[in-house]
Amino acid sequence: MPLSLEVRNESRIKHCYRSDVLCRLAERVCAGENRNGAIEISVLFCDDRRIRELNRQYRRIDRPTDVLSFAQDEAPDGEQVVLGDVVISLETVATRCRGDKEAMRQETRLLFCHGLLHLLGYDHHTERERAIMAAKQAAYLDLPIAKAWLGPRRATAT
Repeated sequence: MPLSLEVRNESRIKHCYRSDVLCRLAERVCAGENRNGAIEISVLFCDDRRIRELNRQYRRIDRPTDVLSFAQDEAPDGEQVVLGDVVISLETVATRCRGDKEAMRQETRLLFCHGLLHLLGYDHHTERERAIMAAKQAAYLDLPIAKAWLGPRRATAT
């Protein structure tokens, strides 16, 4: 399955993700969700100020968040599908993980997986939806379900 992952880091924080690891995770999630063919996903790593601006502009919520997802329209048959954009605040990741680099890498993978599932149409407005997303994140990240959900302390956005 040809998958294109465009990664851009506008954050001052470095070395808490690997593009190849995120690409393999995206391939695993897309294959597991029966999304085949040419797929394009972009990821923007930024700081709290930038994600707050996006959250305010697109969701009318004036505060930073950890992850935002912006789904794109489906492409006609035979063309590359642009799933959309995932935006992750590495400043929030660093704060949440107290600067622990390995914890930051794990958190970044979790947020990326969460955002990607949003691009694929999943949400978590109800308990049932949360349970489905948590189970999928656990499966795709090879984590116990308790570690695969963002939990009540973390407000995520789509």
